[in-house]
Amino acid sequence: MMWAMPLPHALGRFNARFTNTLTRPLARLLPGFGVVIHHGRRSGREYRTPVNVFAHRDGLVIALTYGPDAQWVRNVVAAAGCEIERGGRRQRWCEPAVILDPARHLVPGPLRPALAVMGVDHFLVLEPCRRS
Repeated sequence: MMWAMPLPHALGRFNARFTNTLTRPLARLLPGFGVVIHHGRRSGREYRTPVNVFAHRDGLVIALTYGPDAQWVRNVVAAAGCEIERGGRRQRWCEPAVILDPARHLVPGPLRPALAVMGVDHFLVLEPCRRS
């Protein structure tokens, strides 16, 4: 299923190549940021993608600034989870669900106007992995 992408693909490619390389070390430590560690669906290669991530109930929510069709989102959904580094800690997260939330209730109130301006209304919700 294809959804409209809030930010242009060209900006995403630029960020993947240049900006993410610079922000990745800081994103895993700064509040409101984290690094999603995921694997390519075909290549199996490990990727590290800086994201805006927030606590939500017992899980996490990630603002999908490049839309729900971004490759990293597709990788996480296909793998049924990922690891996230934030606050200097690395943890496994499961049960990914892409949620349409035009009111942006999943994120803290002060961020809603900025996300609205950017056209972000899709979010990835993750739950802690249950150990069997």
